Amino acid sequence: MSQTEELGRLIEEATRIVAFTGAGISTESGIPDFRSPGGIWTKYKPIDFGEFVASEEARRESWRRKIGSDRTMSNAKPNRGHLALAELRRLGKLHAVITQNVDGLHQESGIPDDEVIELHGNATYAACLDCRQRYELEPIVAAFREREELPVCTRQATSGAPCGGIIKTATISFGQAMPEVAMRRAHEATLAADLFLAIGSSLVVYPAAGFPALAKQVGARLIILNREATDLDGIADLVLHAEIGPTLGAITGATLPN
Repeated sequence: MSQTEELGRLIEEATRIVAFTGAGISTESGIPDFRSPGGIWTKYKPIDFGEFVASEEARRESWRRKIGSDRTMSNAKPNRGHLALAELRRLGKLHAVITQNVDGLHQESGIPDDEVIELHGNATYAACLDCRQRYELEPIVAAFREREELPVCTRQATSGAPCGGIIKTATISFGQAMPEVAMRRAHEATLAADLFLAIGSSLVVYPAAGFPALAKQVGARLIILNREATDLDGIADLVLHAEIGPTLGAITGATLPN
């Protein structure tokens, strides 16, 4: 039996699958891995959250980078890997996606937002750091392009005055606390899984990368699908170093729309 056939067998036997996805699932949609050659971290030093809050110039530089990279992300579409997971969800097998990605492609593939647990936030919209009011990016970007105007929260507080908080893309930056609700939900989903699919993640960024090991510890089967070896390959029930979209697409029958 080939590895792909074994993967299909394990998926067929499972009743409660949880997928854990990293940047590798989205590179096939044209979004570069942050760490790989050509990724944003090879071009720029990450802006620490404390620096972002303290410095207007750091906030301007952050929005400049956002605008520079936004075309790639906004043009990206779900690939066969995303669509295969959406098909597993349609079949009633996939119960949650825990993702390190910020591109929103799992939701665009058809998985409901409340079944996607975003550990590192979402880059497709912005939010106030004080009151969490959500803001769409288009007017923010337009104002910044014209005069590098930094966005400020205009939501009215109970006093009637505007909030005035700093607005930031809804991602988790270096130095920023991990989202408590998302981490709790990811922990609960991991404990309930009978099959844990770690897909396209180098499994080196903690605490997020601790979930696959936790799944194995509590009795779930662990499958790792990634182009490169990971530190957790030794504890997995099945490891596939293969292309993600073609591998998952062959099992689920997911294809790209014409």
